[in-house]
Amino acid sequence: MTDMAAGPIGGEGGGLVYVVDDDPDLGAAVARLLCRHGHVAKPFLDPAPLLDVYADAPAHCIVTDVMMGDIDGFDFADRVRIADPAVAIVFMTAWPTTANAVDSVRRYGGLDYLEKPIDEDRLIAAVGEGVAWSKVQQAALARTATLTPRQRQVFDLLVKGHNNQAIAASLDISPKTVEDHRAAIVAKTGTNGIAQLIALAR
Repeated sequence: MTDMAAGPIGGEGGGLVYVVDDDPDLGAAVARLLCRHGHVAKPFLDPAPLLDVYADAPAHCIVTDVMMGDIDGFDFADRVRIADPAVAIVFMTAWPTTANAVDSVRRYGGLDYLEKPIDEDRLIAAVGEGVAWSKVQQAALARTATLTPRQRQVFDLLVKGHNNQAIAASLDISPKTVEDHRAAIVAKTGTNGIAQLIALAR
């Protein structure tokens, strides 16, 4: 890909992006390209150091090579998703296979699987989509983070289509208690009705 100079960082729609590739030149070039398009992008040569510090600075999107050292891109994706289910992941590889392309989406939740040399337009589009998706996920998680454990149980059953009586029986509580929990859930999440709760859960 073309190695472009870094431009302004930030901007509307931008996000924090980590680029993980054991080729330092490529990783730095991808990071600079993304910076030019409004993101804050930081390259890493190895996923292990990133995993060590990730909890303190979670990203909106991670662009990661598949073939690396002790931790490959798919293993890395599994580990980072445990820490952050709201991060978007874009895979890239110099050795593409159909099986890996399918796995990258179905098993590891990748937004895209890019072949090196990287198509810049496709990369920019994938990262932009990933950042937007992540921001929605982070907002949804924040809105449900204040629910008590019992409210979370009621919320999970509500969005699966259970009515008050079924929830009461499942949790061994009264329908009136379910009603109270529903009111608290609506107030805490700022939703208006079951349709918005379902959309929030998705």
